[in-house]
Amino acid sequence: MSTSSKTHRKLNVLSPVPADIDIANSVVPFHISEIAQELNLDPSHYDLYGKYKAKVLLSVLDDLQGSGDGYYVVVGGITPTPLGEGKSTTTVGLCQALGAFLDKKVVTCLRQPSQGPTFGIKGGAAGGGYSQVIPMDEFNLHLTGDIHAITAANNLLAAAIDTRIFHEASQSDKALFNRLCPPNKEGKRSFSSIMFRRLNKLGISKTKPEDLTPEEVKKFARLDIDPDSITWRRVMDVNDRFLRKITIGQGPEEKGMVRETGFDISVASEIMAVLALTTSLADMRERLGKMVIGNSKAGEPITADDLGVGGALTVLMKDAINPTLMQTLEGTPVLVHAGPFANIAHGNSSVVADKIALKLVGPGGFVVTEAGFGADIGTEKFMNIKCRYSGLTPQCAVIVATIRALKMHGGGPEVVAGKPLDRAYLTENVALVEAGCVNLARHISNTRAYGVNVVVAVNMFSTDSEAELNAVKNAALFAGAYDAVVCTHHAHGGRGAVDLGIAVQRACETVAQPLKFLYPLDISIKEKIEAIAKSYGASGVEYSEQAEKQIEMYSRQGFSNLPICMAKTQYSFSHTASVKGAPTGFVLPIRDVRASIGARFIYPLVGTMSTMPGLPTRPCFYEIDLDTTTGKVIGLS
Repeated sequence: MSTSSKTHRKLNVLSPVPADIDIANSVVPFHISEIAQELNLDPSHYDLYGKYKAKVLLSVLDDLQGSGDGYYVVVGGITPTPLGEGKSTTTVGLCQALGAFLDKKVVTCLRQPSQGPTFGIKGGAAGGGYSQVIPMDEFNLHLTGDIHAITAANNLLAAAIDTRIFHEASQSDKALFNRLCPPNKEGKRSFSSIMFRRLNKLGISKTKPEDLTPEEVKKFARLDIDPDSITWRRVMDVNDRFLRKITIGQGPEEKGMVRETGFDISVASEIMAVLALTTSLADMRERLGKMVIGNSKAGEPITADDLGVGGALTVLMKDAINPTLMQTLEGTPVLVHAGPFANIAHGNSSVVADKIALKLVGPGGFVVTEAGFGADIGTEKFMNIKCRYSGLTPQCAVIVATIRALKMHGGGPEVVAGKPLDRAYLTENVALVEAGCVNLARHISNTRAYGVNVVVAVNMFSTDSEAELNAVKNAALFAGAYDAVVCTHHAHGGRGAVDLGIAVQRACETVAQPLKFLYPLDISIKEKIEAIAKSYGASGVEYSEQAEKQIEMYSRQGFSNLPICMAKTQYSFSHTASVKGAPTGFVLPIRDVRASIGARFIYPLVGTMSTMPGLPTRPCFYEIDLDTTTGKVIGLS
């Protein structure tokens, strides 16, 4: 095993493992230009953001257009406990093993964490122990401002919607048109360039405002938005349950314009999904402009470009489209980009980051990307949405499992964040583990159906026994996994994931089948929903009256050919978080169906999913502070 690269760092591993932030603060990162140099990135290909972060410019894709791609690996997991099973940690540990110990060119592709979980229940998402992205505090907090850009763009559009309704309510068609197309100093009126998008949509080919007929003036100037149809909500990157439902327009100047709405968390914004799925700046501009915010009273979809704001949104997002280059504790490169949740969005880092990384590592290199939560959510959306739009094909899918989670699925006591684990999770019980492996087996069979080789990574804890670990390995192989490996990367860094790295390398080098999607796009919305529900183990799907109405409307509007992004609890294959294992025979309830037309997917809401998390009694922020002597952050997890 080679550790010859100058940016691979030998870790001083301690036992017991110190706190994540203490490990992160104990390592001085390499200057990010050294990490870039290892990837053969020219200084013209990136912009520095301080010493330890850089934005990689999309121009690198043009320069490497003729280069071959590396191997593509996605990391998913079994259905998790509320504590998480170490998927990010495994992703980082695997890459440290591949780069620092197996001498492979490797790039880790991760999502940017939301500050909601960072200050809420789950904590940060930089990995943990000796498998982390550093600087950990910068990774988990503002990073390079992408989420703030999304928040600003989202809320600009929200302001544009309500303002347009306000102005249309108080002006005649002519007055509205004259204000939209004001005369210049010479007294001549003209359309701004974005207005031609609406004119084209309306089938109006005229180029001068004065040539429009009164009927055309009305069609152009009056969007006539139906307030009850508006799906666009304001966002902020904080868990704030009291903003889930609010009323706006209560100021004296907005008299009579009161409307009930609410806030989502920023990472649930469609703009985040657009960022994650876009392939270029031009593609992002088109997607942002086509985002549908609601309907006119005649039932026609109203877009951001109809409101004249698509170009401004793109300006706010122009730097956010570039992935952020960082590093692991052992000096392997990381691209951080986009951060959609997997339970309420599609839960994967960006297409552009993966494409850049695959070119940078080249043939024989590895790009390892993480898909949020269990494979029923994150990996399913990775395959059916992300890969469908990117055109990329993974060679290997890793499924992360823990003894703790498998015991829970075997009938163990409830696992609650913030409460000590029951004794059942700390003492040997092979039968409980074996019973829980039904959950792992279903994730393996579902993932193998896409045509990829599946490697199970058992993330080992100190309380796990050899008999329990062997039971998981045997169950995984019996279920059809290519290999199953016990990992100790949390305690040992890359060295603890070398066997996993070797297994992943072998799985990638073994000829896999072409990527097989779970469903084709040309079937109905309901048929696609039902195909996904079947993979969960459901015997059928039940649609609310609202869901039926929305499906009919989106089909009529021409959106039925989009993929499906299920908004569902991450804690069960079913819609009920408390139902563990591998349930069958349940009917999946679809409460509502919404559309992200810019991101290009339909998202059904299963059960009572919330798009704005709340804070617990004792949030993570109790532990977080600043050492005012050193300036270092303490207490981040």
